[in-house]
Parts: sequence; C-alpha cells; structure tokens
Amino acid sequence: MISLNFYKEEQLCLGIKTERGILDVKAAVSKLPHIQSAPKTTAELIAFGPKKLQELLDLSNMEDSLFLEEESLTFGPCVTEPQKIIGVGLNYKDHAAECGLPLPPVPIIFSKFNTAIRSHGQDILLPKNTKQVDYEGEIAIIIGKKAKNVKKEEALSVIYGYCITNDLTARDLQKVTGQWLLGKSCDGFCPLGPYLVSKEEVENPNNLRIVTKLNGEVCQDSNTSNMIFPCEELISYISDHFTLHPGDVILTGTPAGVILGKPEEQQVWLKDSDEISIEIDKLGTLKNKFKSEGYSSSIVE
Repeated sequence: MISLNFYKEEQLCLGIKTERGILDVKAAVSKLPHIQSAPKTTAELIAFGPKKLQELLDLSNMEDSLFLEEESLTFGPCVTEPQKIIGVGLNYKDHAAECGLPLPPVPIIFSKFNTAIRSHGQDILLPKNTKQVDYEGEIAIIIGKKAKNVKKEEALSVIYGYCITNDLTARDLQKVTGQWLLGKSCDGFCPLGPYLVSKEEVENPNNLRIVTKLNGEVCQDSNTSNMIFPCEELISYISDHFTLHPGDVILTGTPAGVILGKPEEQQVWLKDSDEISIEIDKLGTLKNKFKSEGYSSSIVE
C-alpha cells in the first residue's frame, strides 16, 4: 500500500494512492458506514496495518468524487509525529572515503528533532546562522511494531514501510562540537515523502537505486546495497540500546556525492532557489526548493 498525507481545508488528511487517483480516506469513511473502522491518520494506519485496510476498502464500489488528482494536492509529511528520528552517519563506504574518514566498526547514531520534519514540495528555509547547508539523499525506515532487542533475522518484520528523506546538514554547525545535533536539527532539515510505502511493496530495501539531483544535475547515484550496515542490522543494533515504537523513523545514511566530499575550492553550498530531488526505486521522488531565511523576528507564544 502506498499512502500519503495531504492538506484539505487546512486539515491534514490521509490518502491512498490507487490507479483511480488518491483516495480521500476521511471522505470515504464519512460516506460509507461499513468502513467506519478504517484509519484516518498515518499513526492509525501503521497500527491498523495495510493488508487489513486493503481488505476493508472495496475501491470498485466507490464513487469517482472520492478520488483526487495527485497533481492538485498540497502534500504533508508522510509521517507526522514520530517519537524518535534516528540518523545513521557514514553508512556508505564511498561516503566515508570522500569525507576522509575510516569505516565505522558500529553504526554511528545521532538524532533529529520533530521540528525538522517537512513535506514533499514544501520550501525549506536556509537558516541565517549557517552558510554551509548540504544535502543527503537517503531511504528512511518507518517502524511498525514496538521492538526491543530484535535479532537481525527478525528485524525486517518490525518495519511498516519506507519513504525518502533528505538528511539536510549544516556542516559549519555540525563541526562546532563533537555532537552533530545542532547541524542536523535546524527547522526543515528532515523532509519526508512523498509517500509512505508499506514493506509489502518493496521486495528488498537493501537493493534500491538512489539518485539525488541538484537543479536537475545528478550529484548522487548509488544503491542501498552499498550500505555498510543494511536495514536489518541497523534495526537490530538500535533496538539493543533503546525501544523502537510504531512511527519511529530511521534515516539509513547517504552515499557519496555530498558537497562536503568535494575539494574545498569546489564546495558550493545550498543557496536560495536551489532545488533538490531525490528518487529511490519504488518510493517515488522527493522534491524541495530552498529559500533564504533572511531576517525573522523572535516568536514567543
């Protein structure tokens, strides 16, 4: 199942991608009493399960007005309120090499705050207190079951699905201290989307092509098979240290081709009007444009 979130009258709504268009789940539930138990949010969908929802929905008996044209929608983040956003650093051999760093013996784990989440198609502001914003195209794992001390052989069973993310990083802020949080968690530094694709749609998450483009030019072209620690190893390792909950997001790392990996004289950091697109097999294409933040007054509410 392929789901997404979209805005309708300023409310975030759950949609299901179908051959007839995007099914407005909330509208369908309001018109069809026999599907009242259907989930209306992404969190409810993860708990409910895609197979069960697929059995509940009889698309052939639904009127055309319940299906929307995808091009007309304003997307929301495909995951909205994860308890945790867990990042993994230097998880591709070629990326470690371009950064001049040794291969890590264990996954390098960091976190991002929920305020970093943005959606497909949404403009991302470049913070005024950084001059070195970098892109990182990645596949993200979305957890579907509570998990602790999971064996590697069982790890894929706790996944709900996958999406695309851009693990944006302010390199100058990242280098301020040994902790990466400041450079990783600026507002807007974790767009997720366009879709949340259930694991049933992805035969092998460790063999998907990933291509990142900056203003239409390819800057990253790799495959998730090049990860040092594949998806099941990441889940097993992370769950050995803390409990994973449904909706948690794991950013699995980025391949070579980031700005940081270029010679210093060739490093041109993201700037106003730049656009990044990230395409991953079976998951779609995530696109975001960047805007200079400029002056912003303090906000106290």
